[in-house]
Amino acid sequence: MAVTSICSNLSSPRLTFKVGALRFNGSRNGRRCAVPGVVQASLKQPEGNINDSIWKLAGTAAVLSAALCLTPPAMADLNKYEAAAGGEFGNGTAQQYGEADLRGRDFHGEDLRRSNFTAADCRSCNFKDAKLQGAYFIKSVVPNANFENANLSDVLMDRAVLNDANLRNANLQRTILTRSDLGGADIYGADFTNALVDKTQQIALCRYADGTNTETGVETRKSLGCGSRRKFRESSPSNPEGPQVAEEEKKAFVKSMPIYRQ
Repeated sequence: MAVTSICSNLSSPRLTFKVGALRFNGSRNGRRCAVPGVVQASLKQPEGNINDSIWKLAGTAAVLSAALCLTPPAMADLNKYEAAAGGEFGNGTAQQYGEADLRGRDFHGEDLRRSNFTAADCRSCNFKDAKLQGAYFIKSVVPNANFENANLSDVLMDRAVLNDANLRNANLQRTILTRSDLGGADIYGADFTNALVDKTQQIALCRYADGTNTETGVETRKSLGCGSRRKFRESSPSNPEGPQVAEEEKKAFVKSMPIYRQ
């Protein structure tokens, strides 16, 4: 509509614009048609005294109008394919489940590295033996979920609800669990090495922590720092009262980090 009105207002012998499979023609007599064509645009400046700036403006408006009219709604089907999207910046096998209702879903043994479960309802989900390195469980609701033998290293799981979750023999190295509720969680054999756990949660977990992780060989109580005043002081992120981390520990931390991409 915008293209043809511009053409008819100009004393132009010819204006042609092609987008995709449609070609739009305009002439001074107002005739218009759409026929198969290819992607190209051609403007023939009319003879006579017509201002160049007006002609350029008209051509630009014609191009923009056609683009707006013919461009399909790209966002319409985005959510339809979002769950099957590739990894974040091409890394990992990220899946998108943000705010999704996943109650009771079975993810047993799946590769879900860097997947997004932010604010998702994962009550009673089965993540046994799943690869979840670098995943996002921020504000997720995962009570009674099964994470037995799952790799949860480098996971962002702050402000999550993990009541009565099964974390037996899970790898939680460097996992962020600040302000999360782990009340009643089964942590037998879980490895919390370098994980960030609130002091109150740490004290509660140490009351019954036991076992040794079969993959890392680390004792659960040792990984939680149970009985260690130094670990308790370091449990809160950026705690100014805690001692500084030694250079050897920093190097060991960097060395233990997984490599997602060479």
